[in-house]
Amino acid sequence: MTIPFIPFEEGEALLDWVSFADALAASHNLPKAEIGDTFLYRDPDTLLSRSAWIDGLGLAVKTASIFPRNPGAGKPMINGSVCLYSDTDGTLEALVDFHLVTKWKTAGDSLLGALRLANPDAGEVLIVGAGTVGASLIEAFGAGFPQAQIRVWNRTASKAQELCAQYPGTKHAPDLEPAVKAADIIVTCTMSSQPVIQGGWLRPGQHLNMIGAYRPDMREADDAALKRAQIYCDSFDTTLDHIGEFKIPLAAGTIQRSDVLADFYALDSFPAYDPSRITLFKNGGGAHLDLMTSHHILQKWQSRP
Repeated sequence: MTIPFIPFEEGEALLDWVSFADALAASHNLPKAEIGDTFLYRDPDTLLSRSAWIDGLGLAVKTASIFPRNPGAGKPMINGSVCLYSDTDGTLEALVDFHLVTKWKTAGDSLLGALRLANPDAGEVLIVGAGTVGASLIEAFGAGFPQAQIRVWNRTASKAQELCAQYPGTKHAPDLEPAVKAADIIVTCTMSSQPVIQGGWLRPGQHLNMIGAYRPDMREADDAALKRAQIYCDSFDTTLDHIGEFKIPLAAGTIQRSDVLADFYALDSFPAYDPSRITLFKNGGGAHLDLMTSHHILQKWQSRP
């Protein structure tokens, strides 16, 4: 049997954001994943492997090689692939493009959080950050909230303007504070170690959805934002003790563990939209999401005409 390799463009052509978010939700009804990470280093290069096993779904190993000198030679800095294995007998079922899985996992995870918590009739979505993830979020939130005007703010305005030019109808937000105050949904995808979103800017009915912080020293929202909001995340295991967004205020006693109300393994606990409340969602990622995403892509690949 030939093992399929699913490349980026051919795989992406089979996907749509809303049905993918539904698939992520359904995957969380299965037993909780067992996950593990492995890092290998040769300064300045890194090999990262993230593995996950979900009983009833299968196994996946996502490997990324990070070579910081590559861009100077005209090559991508990050390369890799996902190996997907059968839950029945452990045989290799597919190789899936690394960038395809990462793109859909990251943006789809946040979209699922917003679809469960934000105003379904949101008229304004603000994306804070204009990198690769920002582009994915324009596509994902444009599909999930098709009636909304999407705006992009970035610390370097020219990058936000360039990104908006790639997506007709998307508008540049020149000033962050008024853009946050006007938005119904704020999605952050920065690399900031200091909060960029202040809780004093938020108002009831808004949804703050955060992606960028992934290290213990990184945050995108200040203490006031966490104290004013109802807090949710994709996974307690990948956020509470690992990412500064929660780790720092938990250590300081600003919030308690009980203040993070639910993760995707308790989606029924995510409340219906309430215009009197601010909701906050933290996207922590994790290998279990890579497995869920890869499995969905393989299903679409196998059922293509």
